[in-house]
Amino acid sequence: MDGCSLNLSVSALACAIAKGKSNNELTLLSVFFNQLGDALETIQAGNEIYCNQDDNANIT
Repeated sequence: MDGCSLNLSVSALACAIAKGKSNNELTLLSVFFNQLGDALETIQAGNEIYCNQDDNANIT
C-alpha cells in the first residue's frame, strides 16, 4: 500500500468512527488513539534498542 492509499484509508476510517459522535466523544477517541500510537512507538523503539544490544553482544 502506498502513502496516498494509506492516508485515504485512515481518513475514511476516521470519518466512519466520527459519524454520530459528540465533540466530547471525538476528543476522548482522539486522545485514546494518540496514546495508543505513542505506546506502540515506545514498544518499537525498545525492541529495536534491545534487539540491537543483543546482536552487538553476539558480535564481540
